[in-house]
Amino acid sequence: MTVPPAGLQRPRLLTDVAVPERTVTGIAARFAETFSEQMIYRDVFESCTAPRRTATVTTHLTGLTRRFATDRLTALAHAEGALVSDVPEVLFVCVHNAGRSQMAAALLDHHAEGRVHVRSAGSAPADQINPAVREVMAEIGLDLSREFPKPLTDDVVRAADVVISMGCGDACPVYPGKRYLDWELTDPAGKTAEEVRPIRDDIDARVRALLAELTAPTPADNSTS
Repeated sequence: MTVPPAGLQRPRLLTDVAVPERTVTGIAARFAETFSEQMIYRDVFESCTAPRRTATVTTHLTGLTRRFATDRLTALAHAEGALVSDVPEVLFVCVHNAGRSQMAAALLDHHAEGRVHVRSAGSAPADQINPAVREVMAEIGLDLSREFPKPLTDDVVRAADVVISMGCGDACPVYPGKRYLDWELTDPAGKTAEEVRPIRDDIDARVRALLAELTAPTPADNSTS
């Protein structure tokens, strides 16, 4: 049986749902040549606290924990040069990661169809995604019911090529060689679905423009020589 790293207490929820051993085993095999088992275990423990806040998410805790921990370790591997991404990495950030950044990430991921890798996070994640946001995204065929607000960590910022804040004043660590943008967007918090639709559509237009820019052929691509 794998034990928690020294000084790291097992959260009660992990014992209740028996998440860590099954999850660590699968993730450890994938990252065995990149990270130590102790680092992987620590990441899984930390990742478990993010998606456990609501009853809906807790139902799928094991799968969400595996996905979140894997994404964090992948970001760290990219940041440290152990993995090289062949597509642009985009990070959307807002304070609560419950509205604007979630919509932007879902829309870019949908339109990019694998040509861009997308993450979203917040400095003070909310308990759940804004219900009006889930509703207006479902209207256009994008299901956010399995998504959850995620904490902003240094590794996802380091892994990103483009970091976009959403007009909320949230601050990110600044690293050289990255592109930082701020989109001035209305906060959907406390608004009805009718009021959120224009925000969604504004984000959609911005995302499409960003995607066109990120995937535009370079002069080298157009060269026939």
